[in-house]
Amino acid sequence: MKMAELSLDFQFTSSIEKVWNALTDSETLAKWIMENDFKPVVGHRFQFRTQPTEWWNGIIDGEVLIVEEPYKLSYTFASGEEHTVTWTLKELEDGKVNLHLEQTGISSAQAVEGARYGWLNWFNGFEKVLEEI
Repeated sequence: MKMAELSLDFQFTSSIEKVWNALTDSETLAKWIMENDFKPVVGHRFQFRTQPTEWWNGIIDGEVLIVEEPYKLSYTFASGEEHTVTWTLKELEDGKVNLHLEQTGISSAQAVEGARYGWLNWFNGFEKVLEEI
C-alpha cells in the first residue's frame, strides 16, 4: 500500500527562536496542541493527551527522531497508525519565519484530510502563543 503524506507551510512574523520554542517547549505546546510530556531530546518518548471520546482514547504516542535546533525537528506521531512529523524552520526576509510541516506514513487520502483539518485547527492558536512568548 502506498502511503500518503501531508505537507503544509505557515509563515509567521516572529524570530526563529520563538517558533522553535513553540514547537519544543512542553508548556507552550500545551497551549496550542494539548497536554504533553515532550522534550526535544532524540530518543525521548512522549505523549500528547486530551479528553478521550467514544472513538479515541485521547492519547498520541511519540518518539523524538531528529533535533537540529532551531531548524529541524522530527518525531513519530502514533494514534492508531504511526506517522512521522517533521518540522523545518527557515528564516525569511522581513522578520518572517517559514514553518514547513511534513507528515508521512498516512494510510489514505481521507486520513490526510483529517490530519490537515487537525493541524489547521491547532494552528489557529499558534500565532497567539508566539505573541505570548
